[in-house]
Amino acid sequence: MAQDSWNTRTKLIHAGTRRSQYGEVSEAIFTTQGFVYESAEAAEQRFIASGEDEFIYARYGNPTVRMFEDRMSTILGYEDGFACASGMAAVNGAMMALLKAGDKVVASRALFGSCLYVLENVLARFGVEITLVDGTDKAAWEEAIGPDTTLVFLESISNPTLEVIDLKHVCDVAHKHDALVLVDDAMATPVFSYAHACGADLSILSTTKHVDGQGRMLGGLICGSKELIRGPVETYVKHTGGAMNPFTAWVHLKALETIDLRVRRQAETALAIADALEGHEKIASVRYPTHPSHPQYELAKSQSEAGGTVLSIEIKGGKEACFRFLNALEIITISNNFADAKSIVTHPATTTHQRLPQEQKDTLGISDGLVRLSAGLEDEGDLIADIKAALEAV
Repeated sequence: MAQDSWNTRTKLIHAGTRRSQYGEVSEAIFTTQGFVYESAEAAEQRFIASGEDEFIYARYGNPTVRMFEDRMSTILGYEDGFACASGMAAVNGAMMALLKAGDKVVASRALFGSCLYVLENVLARFGVEITLVDGTDKAAWEEAIGPDTTLVFLESISNPTLEVIDLKHVCDVAHKHDALVLVDDAMATPVFSYAHACGADLSILSTTKHVDGQGRMLGGLICGSKELIRGPVETYVKHTGGAMNPFTAWVHLKALETIDLRVRRQAETALAIADALEGHEKIASVRYPTHPSHPQYELAKSQSEAGGTVLSIEIKGGKEACFRFLNALEIITISNNFADAKSIVTHPATTTHQRLPQEQKDTLGISDGLVRLSAGLEDEGDLIADIKAALEAV
């Protein structure tokens, strides 16, 4: 069978596999910075044009990392990928590789704080024009994107307020003006990603999240066409040192063998929690993309079979009530990551989005009562009981 005919769960186990002369079953870790050439002529030729399985230096590429890049790009539907040291290294690397002074970026205003920093404090400083729009407003995209737009950037599902953007509409508008579309797919998850299906030119993932999924490794990935990935993206990242190390790539390869099972179970749990909390007297609102109470439920369902592994809860009583709730939890862990095997809860206003101006928090809906909850792999009944017991402390 041709690899492109395999289903996703088969690709997650086998796609991109490279075996050494020893025929190992588990993927090998090549922990080497450099590679040996048979002759001076061979070294010269490799620097002119490297073959498919020829490597120069670990910052440029590595057999273990290449396996991971091939496997991930295959399951996400793209031609190629470049693995980075972290999710933010991927965001920064893609933007810096594709933009120059005088270019214009149109982005959704609902972005992770570090992404906003790269846009407003780094790229703007070097002469890139940044326009932020309400990502849920189709007309706002149509008005902002024009012939002078170089790149469009958005989160398919925003962090932490879980806004859902009509991705196909944004891609259609951008492509009419020959602009590239770059999507942060962290909340959508690699399992339920719809970036490629909707026409996004590049997809970025923090592989720290669902790919690793067990709180061990930082990593990131940029996926797109071979022309973009092996052209400007590889050139920029390899020269600036943002490449993934081979041990991280190996751990990620092993994690991919179970990601479909993990993420589907976590998504089921997230939906069950949303169901259980809807209408609770101490909660003003519950938001999960594919729960009927979500304001963009129909759009979310049309784009993906599940809404990811994270939900947000608006607790009545603001910061004081939220802190009482967080401190009363016994199973769910207070931390600022998400997509872990362990369920995690975060108060964005005082942690991940603390440095945003209050006016911006208000615009984005990051209130003192907002809690982001990442569903883990524990028993869903235990998690629901833990949450309801903690709400008694509010």
